[in-house]
Amino acid sequence: MSSCRSEKATSPAMGILLMLAITFILAALVLLMMIQLPYQFDQSVPEIFKITKIRHVDDYDRLTYDSRMMVMNAGETGYKNLNLYALTYRNGDPLESSIKTVNGHNFIPTHHYKIQNLGGQGSRGTTWDPGELIFIDYSDKTFHPGDVVTFEVYDVETDQIISRHTYTA
Repeated sequence: MSSCRSEKATSPAMGILLMLAITFILAALVLLMMIQLPYQFDQSVPEIFKITKIRHVDDYDRLTYDSRMMVMNAGETGYKNLNLYALTYRNGDPLESSIKTVNGHNFIPTHHYKIQNLGGQGSRGTTWDPGELIFIDYSDKTFHPGDVVTFEVYDVETDQIISRHTYTA
């Protein structure tokens, strides 16, 4: 006996719905990857210069979003601070600030947009030795509690990254 019915169990409507669902899921995954991309940094870069604190209060403990960052040489080597420059990121976006040197004496005459001051033990002499701190006083309201801050240090002569550290303010 032959039947008029087809042996195929296909439904064009179900196929279209399945194709649309897969397309939307793939589009959502691509969008998520693009959103997360600014926060993705090369994990192979060592964390030599580590942010230890970001201060949000003034000297009288009033919340002013002071934005003073403390950074320590947590490595085992001293670095010539004159040969170091730094980039800072807030929530994955680069700040417009300019740190062309972490040597305190040479920092003062350089153009350092949106940074009020730089100082500390690691910026005083010629080297930033292990265990020494520097502070960078960014313009007030640069950082807020919960901001994800990334601090990168580069060698001036080779233009190669030496250290990257991420810290939640």
